[in-house]
Amino acid sequence: MEARNGVKQGREVGVEGELGELPESPSTGNISGPVWLFKLAAGVTRDGDQTTVSWSDRTSVSGDDAGFAVLPEKHPTNGQHGISVVWASVESLSTDAVVMPREIITIQAGQCGNSIGSQFWQQLCQEHGINQDGNLEDFATEGGDRKDVFYYQSDDTRYIPRAVLIDLEPRVLNGIQTGPYKNIYNPENFFIGKSGIGAGNNWGDGYQTGESVHEEIMEMIDREADGSDSLEGFMLLHSIAGGTGSGLGSFLLERMNDRFPKKIIQTYSVFPDISDIVVHPYNSLLSMRRLAQNADSVVVLDNGALSAIAADRLHVQEPSFQQTNQLVSTVMSASTTTLRYPGYMHNDLVSILASLIPTPRCHFLMTAYTPFTGDQVEQAKTVRKTTVLDVMRRLLQPKNRMVSTVPGKKSCYISILNVIQGEVDPTDVHKSLLRIRERRLATFIPWGPASIQVALTKRSPYVPMSHRVSGLMLANHTSIATLFRRIVKQYDGMRKRNAFMDVYKKTAPFSENLNEFDEARQVVTDLISEYEAAEDANYLNPDEPATSAETDKRLG
Repeated sequence: MEARNGVKQGREVGVEGELGELPESPSTGNISGPVWLFKLAAGVTRDGDQTTVSWSDRTSVSGDDAGFAVLPEKHPTNGQHGISVVWASVESLSTDAVVMPREIITIQAGQCGNSIGSQFWQQLCQEHGINQDGNLEDFATEGGDRKDVFYYQSDDTRYIPRAVLIDLEPRVLNGIQTGPYKNIYNPENFFIGKSGIGAGNNWGDGYQTGESVHEEIMEMIDREADGSDSLEGFMLLHSIAGGTGSGLGSFLLERMNDRFPKKIIQTYSVFPDISDIVVHPYNSLLSMRRLAQNADSVVVLDNGALSAIAADRLHVQEPSFQQTNQLVSTVMSASTTTLRYPGYMHNDLVSILASLIPTPRCHFLMTAYTPFTGDQVEQAKTVRKTTVLDVMRRLLQPKNRMVSTVPGKKSCYISILNVIQGEVDPTDVHKSLLRIRERRLATFIPWGPASIQVALTKRSPYVPMSHRVSGLMLANHTSIATLFRRIVKQYDGMRKRNAFMDVYKKTAPFSENLNEFDEARQVVTDLISEYEAAEDANYLNPDEPATSAETDKRLG
């Protein structure tokens, strides 16, 4: 899949010139003392798609005349226009080069998507000081947050989520409409299938239902888009194992891609482990094709890994869906903190994804979070020490990842972004990165930068925390292909026996033939091959032999 517009893919660059000492607080954009030997971007001019930066030589920069700006630039590895972050003089930048607030619309599809979404909105309301009726609490006076990314204000000044809630059976949505946060949602943005019987855990059923209901759903999405001043993109919350989240979710991904070709589509997709849905390999494979072709970023949440983490932290043998959903909402909240409490960098979805996705096909991300304590989940284990180094080390431990993979000898990180929350001294971050590099705790691709990017962000002042530092890792890792390989293997085993094919043949996508299955399998196997190829040093230049130094590139 190629990038579809001018701001989908990119990379980040720090300076043009040689690095002196590391800056003391690069994540906040405030730099003190003579720390760089570099060229400063002294001016920016635009002519259509072309952006020209004029440089001036500088050896130091003070905190009051330095900052960051996001500029369009031709991407060096995939040839697409992309995003670069440059050190620049804030006063001399043209105003249209600076990123402005960008709205995100959340689309919740199916039982899983709406359960996760409900938990997510409760957490966001608490973090922004919004009560159960959508009104700002009397104590929520600190400001500094950007509520308008995920909320808009109604005529009576209540905060309403930019959310569309979709399901083909009513149970979960009825629960939301009668629950404690029922008043925060726009009642016009609920869609419940008229039959009320759902999609029967059948991807084909959910997909064909999309044909008959998409106009009503797209009207809701269009209304939300039209109400946005500067819409950046969409977040789809769903599961790929059942019928509605997978089938109807796939249909909506295609339609949204066509309707909004220049907007980012990010998904939070729950992958099955040992599912009680016997046909989940079929549904998962068919959904994977759309995630590969129609999404710009997929945050993979593996049910097996979520259950293992919840069981370990909560001391329970079989965690409930509510408990695992709490973990997911914590991850979603942390992954959006830089959007809601913005600094100079990673303050919109474009800049986050540009730093994580250097090539458009490899856009499946895994997450880790630490510590899960009683602040997020009741009965959670207590983590007594939360230094920056301890948090960053824990984030690299496989047991804290939300995806169960089987890394091979060549498995490596394509990119890492750590979002660190709390009162953190930037020099501690630098020291922690050096320690991680010395210990070689992370192996990176041999054809790209071997570095962990760090975003420092503040916490909500309205949610008490018992620990000093918490961290989220967003990572692009080649071992995620083992999860896809597992889906293909499960699919092949069932397809060989033609198990349960009759129920799919009764639906429109499979009424004439089973080509949809074959095409989906090919897309997923191509994706697996892409991640495997990314482990080689000559990935960008497959005709050139790799050097020995490139084949074992690590931190340090």
